[in-house]
Amino acid sequence: MPSGTVGEGRFGEFRDLHAEGLGRNAIARAMKISQVVASRTAEHLGLTFDRSRIQAAAEARKADIEERRSLLAARFLDVAEESLDRVDEPTTVYAFGGKNNEYNEHVFDQAPIAERQKLVTTAAIAVDKSLKLVPAETSGSGADDAKSMLGKLAQGIAAIVNEGEPAPEGALDE
Repeated sequence: MPSGTVGEGRFGEFRDLHAEGLGRNAIARAMKISQVVASRTAEHLGLTFDRSRIQAAAEARKADIEERRSLLAARFLDVAEESLDRVDEPTTVYAFGGKNNEYNEHVFDQAPIAERQKLVTTAAIAVDKSLKLVPAETSGSGADDAKSMLGKLAQGIAAIVNEGEPAPEGALDE
């Protein structure tokens, strides 16, 4: 008998619990043994545990987390939109000051420059964080886009060199 397994006298109990469909952790609790001993005993007896429920639970958990990230990203975008909307809205600026610590306020038609900067910065940070949670989908690879742009640029240069006559299609593909 390999070390780290239950005694031979308990193999029957182990097999019965396994036949009932209990998992490794449940068998370990029922027999008051460690999970490692349960794993080694199962291996020694040629028994395996059905991991499909664990895999399904892990996939469900992953889907839940992805949904929560998506919801958080949407909230960040809401913050960004709200911040940008407030840039052009009437804004009350106030301060306490003077020897009597008096309250003063002024209403502006739109946010002053300092406030605009804070609002735009807040919006930019919120958009950045939303993109980290749920990255934007790209239409193609950056290399393909660069090749396309360079090809169009080369055609434009060729057209200028030929005094306004457009370069024939495919002439620069060689």
